[in-house]
Amino acid sequence: MPVLFCIVWLMSSGASNALNETSKTLRSTAMASTATATEPLLLRQQQCHRRPANRGSRLAVMAATASVLLLLLTPASGHLHLGLFSLPPAEPPVNLTIVAGAAEKGAVCLDGTPPGYHLQRGSGDGSGSWIIHLQGGAWCGTLKDCYDRSMTDLGSSSFMKPVMFAGAGIFDGDQLQNPNFYNWNKVYARYCDGASFSGDGEGQSENGTTLHFRGLRIYEAIIDELMDKGLNNATQAILTGCSAGGLSTLLHCENFSARFSQEVSVKCLADAGFFLDVKDISGKRSFWAVYDGVVSLQNVREVLPKDCLAYNEPTECFFPAELIKSIHTPTFILNSGYDSWQIQNVLVPDSSAPDESWSSCKDNIQNCNSTQIDILDGFKNTMVDALKVTGDKKDWGLFIDSCFTHCQTLSDVSWNSAVSPRLGNKTISEAVGDWHHGRRVKEIDCDYPCNPTCNSLLPL
Repeated sequence: MPVLFCIVWLMSSGASNALNETSKTLRSTAMASTATATEPLLLRQQQCHRRPANRGSRLAVMAATASVLLLLLTPASGHLHLGLFSLPPAEPPVNLTIVAGAAEKGAVCLDGTPPGYHLQRGSGDGSGSWIIHLQGGAWCGTLKDCYDRSMTDLGSSSFMKPVMFAGAGIFDGDQLQNPNFYNWNKVYARYCDGASFSGDGEGQSENGTTLHFRGLRIYEAIIDELMDKGLNNATQAILTGCSAGGLSTLLHCENFSARFSQEVSVKCLADAGFFLDVKDISGKRSFWAVYDGVVSLQNVREVLPKDCLAYNEPTECFFPAELIKSIHTPTFILNSGYDSWQIQNVLVPDSSAPDESWSSCKDNIQNCNSTQIDILDGFKNTMVDALKVTGDKKDWGLFIDSCFTHCQTLSDVSWNSAVSPRLGNKTISEAVGDWHHGRRVKEIDCDYPCNPTCNSLLPL
């Protein structure tokens, strides 16, 4: 009787959320044997931060629930009874493809190795649709930083591993999890130049090592090769990226769109790439200095809008608030008004010498006092004001939530789950889907902590 009660409870509508989360846990367990040789799609920035402690206890509960379910649903033969609780097969990792002839084109990573990407072919009615994601991972604006970066997977293809698309939000192949894009051709372009796929120059480190600042050539070489592999026959295509890749999306959006005929539906989706030029808590424009270093060192000019350069310094034109004024392609801006990476690195960088109170606040917004929240509200308001130029762009979309998070398209948790952030009672997946299908989506959240769907499980 207790076993029957548990199974009936699991099949009830009231247990649907727990069942969904348990399914994801079981799927993750099934993929664990391959995960050690692969990389997650959310790299670097998210791995640098600890999540609140309560996440571990929640995952433990989910794992325990999964174990109980396996015991309940496993008959004497020892095989899982899939009729009641069906598991999708574990998806294989997606291998790295090295760009052919990259060296001859000068399209190389910081260390001179050829760049690469991961391609998963679409199927069915998605075989003519493409989504190209430009990887993020901050920038390097000094020779030392770029040299250090050249010895990592963000500066050399020698360190790049296969990646898993399963569980990666907009790249997930599960139709229920990702109904709009699950069967599209998916490309994850690796980031190894340190200037958002936009530089074109060279430099030498102190030890004489040549550093190659060829992000623009890398971008062009990857897109050229993809065109030869079927992208030129696309019926619809989306260029996207998160963080520094979100900035890359805005930098290249118009060029990407121009590669297709007017009959092709081409759009851009910038996730967590709306970086602001604001003063930090010490009163300095420290992040402007970061961008100025990148733009100067890596010769970032070719990709910047000509109409912006006519009236501004190149560094000003590297900021999204200026970039979006020159973009005519339908674009979706997804960002948190309380972006965790920007709070930690733009508003309260280490160079601003934050005291203990600010250090605690920037690590977890729940620790911020009322004065600090007022400053964070001002940061969000600056973002909203900068986005007002999109008001007349009817084919643009906005989803500006008030959650303490960064990069929300590459995680099933934030993309489309029981704990996803919601605006207008829609998840990010639903909002992006509506925009993609031509429906109006311009959602801007109220101030923190007003949104009850924000939670500590979201990626930082």
